[in-house]
Amino acid sequence: MSEPTVAEITNRIYESLQADNADIDTHIAALKAALTREGLKEAVFDPARLAHNNRSGRKLMQAYFRQRGVTVKYSAA
Repeated sequence: MSEPTVAEITNRIYESLQADNADIDTHIAALKAALTREGLKEAVFDPARLAHNNRSGRKLMQAYFRQRGVTVKYSAA
């Protein structure tokens, strides 16, 4: 079984956010490992797919992920 990619884990995080943050810490840890494997410095999320797509929701998500060692950026579109 191969390791999940950043894209796969990002989709799991979107699903978790829609499901009231179920298993979010597990997904963040997996994302951190996948970013390291793929040599990436930050995770990019589509703000339109977030449960709370407002400034405070995005900043809260960035802060929560940063506390767990993952830098979050948002795509422009």
